[in-house]
Amino acid sequence: MAKTPLILLPGTLCDERLWGHQLKYLSDIAEVTIGDVTKEDSISSLAHSILEKAPERFALAGLSLGGIISLEIMRIAPERVIKLALLDTNPNPPHYDQIAVWERFINMANNGQFLDITINHLLPILIHPNRRKDEALVSMIIDMAKKIGKESYINQLKAVMTRLDQRSILSTIACPTMVLVGKEDMVCPVHMSKFLTESIPTASLEIIEHSGHLSTLEQPEKVSALLKGWLKS
Repeated sequence: MAKTPLILLPGTLCDERLWGHQLKYLSDIAEVTIGDVTKEDSISSLAHSILEKAPERFALAGLSLGGIISLEIMRIAPERVIKLALLDTNPNPPHYDQIAVWERFINMANNGQFLDITINHLLPILIHPNRRKDEALVSMIIDMAKKIGKESYINQLKAVMTRLDQRSILSTIACPTMVLVGKEDMVCPVHMSKFLTESIPTASLEIIEHSGHLSTLEQPEKVSALLKGWLKS
């Protein structure tokens, strides 16, 4: 039986390790690739760059920034996506307060404080409170940020700062869709995923207990099992 082509899109400051467990767990039924979400500074350009390298038809899953890019792919080429999974993501346009924070982060990054952003500003809201003393998890998150680097992070911030309102395309999504969110996600709270589920006609919702924003790392077994069920359905 042929494996399903599956593209996984990471979130901001995350590399392939965000999907480490899923890469292994889904390899028996899927031909998995990790999309590059670092080289462009607009959501549209990132979506086009993914599509240029993608198979003709494929399953697509994205977390946070990866979910925003996934929704843009659904705007550009919905006929190419067999199944869609949106993890811990947000279809809304940016608001003024968010843009102000991201502009401050760009200034910090350009002034030698790049890692300070992850360590002191992002980590406290990225993961479940019970995991903040998990040295292996925290070290991985910091190391992923180091690997992504300042320039790519600034690209990602510029992309989310200028993104479009994606709410209008949700009702047009026709492929089987799973929406998944960590119950304690402080970055993209549960109400955003409930809105996605209510707005996408084919969507179902999974809420992951004891997880913040990085659900694939915080509850990898649960997320992988749900993704396998989604792929098989």
